[in-house]
Amino acid sequence: MKIVFIGAGNVAVHLATELYKYGFNIIQVYSRSFESATWLANQVEAQPVTNIEDIVSDADIYIFCLKDSVLEDIISQLHPNKGLWIHTSGSIPMSVFEKYNAAYGVIYPFQTFSKNRVLDWKTTPIFIEASDNKSLQTLDSISKQLSDKVSILSSTDRRYIHLTGVFACNFTNHMYSLAEHFLKKIDLPFNVALPLIDETASKVHELTPDEAQTGPAVRFDENIINKHLEMIEDDRIKEIYKLISENIHNTKTN
Repeated sequence: MKIVFIGAGNVAVHLATELYKYGFNIIQVYSRSFESATWLANQVEAQPVTNIEDIVSDADIYIFCLKDSVLEDIISQLHPNKGLWIHTSGSIPMSVFEKYNAAYGVIYPFQTFSKNRVLDWKTTPIFIEASDNKSLQTLDSISKQLSDKVSILSSTDRRYIHLTGVFACNFTNHMYSLAEHFLKKIDLPFNVALPLIDETASKVHELTPDEAQTGPAVRFDENIINKHLEMIEDDRIKEIYKLISENIHNTKTN
């Protein structure tokens, strides 16, 4: 099975190297950046490509790992062929391929990817869908070699998984960034907060998030909340604090 990767960012790096580990034949890696294409291609014994016209037309699978904003533009530049075209986006529907190729689908790994982090693919949920049963069977077979948690999910439902990821990962990580900002004011390292962060994450393996919620916002302790607001200099961060505190309290009382 010959595979072409279109894109060489974080998702492409993790997915390509994992597939390579299981013996998949990755023949090309395309990126507008020669350095990115070459680096990933070297990891998986593939040919780096920077001109989309040089992408081969006889591969079995074309995996588009691109930013949502450029995905359809790049798809439209590839000539139709007999291969299975798939993307890895959480928010773009499978129908983005309809005008461009006969066989298509989605492999969406529900995980956060950074190039230098090692991930446990076996525990990473993967959500798939495809244009036809044959393509779906191919995606299911590939995905089950990577993960023990493979599910079929429609494009409509996948949007909610992506929204979940934004709240559970991206927004949460931004809260860590804000916490680090306050710790720097008193010359303390961010690792002071790690035991608290680890315990908070650990609790929701056993409790629901609502059951695990603690802090002044739960009881809406205005005395503490107002003192915190006085300490925050940035008006935008003040607003974030107020809105989240109100929402926590309303969630707990409703």
